[in-house]
Amino acid sequence: MFEYAPAPESRSVVDIKPSYGLFIDGTFVDPADGGSFKSINPSSEEVLAEIAEGGAQDVDRAVRAARKAYDKVWGPMPGRDRAKYLYRIARIIQERSRELAVLESLDNGKPIKESRDVDLPLVAAHFFYYAGWADKLPHAGFGANPQPLGVAAQVIPWNFPLLMLAWKIAPALAAGNTVVLKPAETTPLTALLFAEICQQAELPAGVVNIVTGAGETGRALVEHDGVDKVAFTGSTDVGRAIARAVAGSRKKLTLELGGKAANIVFDDAPVDQAVEGIVNGIFFNQGHVCCAGSRLLVQESVAEQVLDSLKRRMAQLRVGDPLDKNTDIGAINSAAQLARIRELTEAGAAEGAERWSPPCELPDRGFWFAPTIFTGVTQAHRIAREEIFGPVLSVLTFRTPAEAVEKANNTPYGLSAGIWTEKGSRILWMADRLRAGVVWANTFNKFDPTSPFGGYKESGYGREGGRHGLEAYLNV
Repeated sequence: MFEYAPAPESRSVVDIKPSYGLFIDGTFVDPADGGSFKSINPSSEEVLAEIAEGGAQDVDRAVRAARKAYDKVWGPMPGRDRAKYLYRIARIIQERSRELAVLESLDNGKPIKESRDVDLPLVAAHFFYYAGWADKLPHAGFGANPQPLGVAAQVIPWNFPLLMLAWKIAPALAAGNTVVLKPAETTPLTALLFAEICQQAELPAGVVNIVTGAGETGRALVEHDGVDKVAFTGSTDVGRAIARAVAGSRKKLTLELGGKAANIVFDDAPVDQAVEGIVNGIFFNQGHVCCAGSRLLVQESVAEQVLDSLKRRMAQLRVGDPLDKNTDIGAINSAAQLARIRELTEAGAAEGAERWSPPCELPDRGFWFAPTIFTGVTQAHRIAREEIFGPVLSVLTFRTPAEAVEKANNTPYGLSAGIWTEKGSRILWMADRLRAGVVWANTFNKFDPTSPFGGYKESGYGREGGRHGLEAYLNV
């Protein structure tokens, strides 16, 4: 096998402070009760920084600051002027992209080539895209004079910390809302650096507030009376709790939850291309992707050929230091997530599925899991039904397109799906029948700020991205 020399990205571009406060009303402040927690590097378990833990009082301060900014500054501001701020933020993100990418990989564990080449360009693109919408809202198809909602509470997950921030903040600000955002407790650092970018862009105080903390902080934010809109990305269980909490209130709600996507490979698919798509679909970002192609459905006649090719390709994947530019698979984000992945893979083996991983040496420190596939999986297996959220692929087979559709739809989720075939007619036939918010054809995990993303069933409701992404932040 071809040996790669180490190619580490320098950490020196990032200046991590020993401790961080909450970002409220344009400045960093200490939490009211002085609570804090540590953010650690999942690849080495070293402590990166001490992070302030926001309580109910802090959330109240942040919501009040957002309300004041909405009433006095941001709400009345003409769209073209809001656009200038969004555009300025986008430019600063581009200028500081290397710093942001290194910080994201340190805090999250994802490979630097993903944070540098995928996440950061998309983050900047979202701000550029919504900067363009800010003065064109009457032409978005939501009536002649659509109005903002007010204060948006936004709670985001740890798998794409900065990208999820962009998905939430950019459309909210473009539509004229102000925001209070709570990043995930394991990955707060890029959100706090974004707070500094807001200062650098001279964004008016209170337009963006960032309150760090764990579940209790998020609950206080979601349940706060001063909030007009709640946007959440994360697990289906927490999504259910949030839906119950806002039921009967005037708050608008969008949820982007779990997934168990089917990647469907037909006998006429180009095998090498499909294998790249399968690998990208499940091993990108260590499988920490809600729309990951975690169920592979292969047509029976080519199953052996596809599996042989997939195993050869998996043997080439490099697991290790996220800051090495040659790394394909980084660290699992936390000890808790690693335990969940292990529990489900052990259940897969216990239920009779056959487990395979390529030989790979895992580092001694940090949270690591080798890329894994299960064959001989049935629809009844837990690994075929539950979201593992790790680098684990369940392989099932099918004979006819109708059977593929039935198996693909046999899930409580409906976020995404992939189809691999050279027949355009079959792609359209399948796409019509798959109950998934996003269907990729002969590719997977491709995102663009102009196209909407979201799911059906237990994958949530509402759309993010594109013109549709504005609707959730406008009174339509």
